[in-house]
Amino acid sequence: MYYDPVKDVFASGLKRFPFLRILFYKMLDLFFLRAWYVKRELKRIRKNFNRKNVDIFDAGTGYGQYTYFMSKKLLPNKIFAVDVKENWIRDNKEFFKKKNIDNVTFGIEDLTDINHKEEFNLIVCVDVMEHIEDDITVFKNFYNSLKQGGYLLVNTPSAFGGSDVHGDEEESFVGEHARTGYSDNDLKTKLASVGFKDFYHKYSYGFWGDKAWRLGIKFPMLLLNISKIFFLVLPVYFIITFPFTFVMMFLDYNSDNEVGTGITFVAKK
Repeated sequence: MYYDPVKDVFASGLKRFPFLRILFYKMLDLFFLRAWYVKRELKRIRKNFNRKNVDIFDAGTGYGQYTYFMSKKLLPNKIFAVDVKENWIRDNKEFFKKKNIDNVTFGIEDLTDINHKEEFNLIVCVDVMEHIEDDITVFKNFYNSLKQGGYLLVNTPSAFGGSDVHGDEEESFVGEHARTGYSDNDLKTKLASVGFKDFYHKYSYGFWGDKAWRLGIKFPMLLLNISKIFFLVLPVYFIITFPFTFVMMFLDYNSDNEVGTGITFVAKK
């Protein structure tokens, strides 16, 4: 496992220095191409509701990155953000309280065991489904949780090299995944089986995005797994490489990727 230990280092830093959280969010938005795709789709979906208040379920909020974005940029809204990890929910509660953000509430929930009934206009599920074995149960729960005409947005690694696995012999770069990823047909078939319709998808991390991921994220994390001393050289590494990484992400973002290692999928109830 290469990815989680580095995430844990950043998480511990956020707990010790809460004032760095917004800067951390901005860094995630800048360095992770999936955030570009997710935000674009969130803005597109929000326009469908005009100025009507939108009830949003952030299903797997993690560090609260997208909850924070939606609380500021998708107004007016009311957000219920959950995660299975109690410490992340506790930290998010403290941060959002300090920022006086009053349109967000938090809860500890297991998505395989939720029981919401037509409560939300939008469900956002980013980098979660690849961790859950019983995905059909979660998709059923999402369907039941949405109001009629509501939207589900899922972002996940794809079946085309997602989790950085390109063959049966390869080990996932993110070892806690229950599956390497989904294709658009996988998601359409499973979501249609529980009642969803009107599907739309975009593949990310295509030719250019994959190169950006390796240069900007994977290689630095591999170095940090060797030794934490590489934290000292990372600023120089990113100063040199980020202009190239940014251009490659921009090219990917503005491409119509036939396939890619990530997928953003939207379905409607």
